[in-house]
Amino acid sequence: MTQTAQLRAQTNMDHWPERVDLAAAFRWAERLNWHEAVANHFSLAINDDGTQFLMNPNQIHFSRIRASDLIVVDANDPDTLKGPNAPDPTAWGLHGGLHRHCPHARCAMHVHSVFATVLASLADSRLPPIDQNCATFFNRYVIDEGYGGLAFEEEGKRCARLFDDPKKKVMIMGNHGVMVIGDTVADTFNRLYYFERAAETYIRALQTGQPLRVLSDNIAEKTAQELDDYPDQADRHLAELKAILDEEGSNYAH
Repeated sequence: MTQTAQLRAQTNMDHWPERVDLAAAFRWAERLNWHEAVANHFSLAINDDGTQFLMNPNQIHFSRIRASDLIVVDANDPDTLKGPNAPDPTAWGLHGGLHRHCPHARCAMHVHSVFATVLASLADSRLPPIDQNCATFFNRYVIDEGYGGLAFEEEGKRCARLFDDPKKKVMIMGNHGVMVIGDTVADTFNRLYYFERAAETYIRALQTGQPLRVLSDNIAEKTAQELDDYPDQADRHLAELKAILDEEGSNYAH
């Protein structure tokens, strides 16, 4: 098959634009050192109730994932685990549980990024609003304080039920990492990006040993709401990342 014919066949796959967006998110996550060897997963719902979703194939490095590599998983069909490149049981447990029990989570991204994981390792994992990025998440995250081991099905179900407030789209997973949900790939990746930046600012501020300059609740909430309403930032962010990958000749969109 010629390269042109191969690309034509790929772009005829279902949900091609969404596949391209998700593949770009994987590539950029690797560039930011958010990968964990060949672990961790991103998923994107493709049906109305969210129980069918795209996900990275089992144990493929983020830096190599292409749009055509993404597999379709059915959260209501355990036989999904028998298919080629099927996700590992923890991916099924965490993301399957999330999409099954939390339909407003159209996209979900779970990583063990350094600063979010450091925050999740503290006895007090709250993120105080000490700057604009931190204020973005004021009253918009939940802390999981009940880590129960690897995220097999029951653990995934337990985690999913913590997302009971649609306003809270970040889970600081105590002793584990972070889970971020959103409406689209762009929305979710942008939120993940800023959460890691916010966590880094806070952890580095703690390292100085100096008193923190914490915003008032009123200003923190005002700032968070203003950023919630800020137009087009997430879409533009992802579009720019894809443009950079395209200019570099990346094959993420194949």
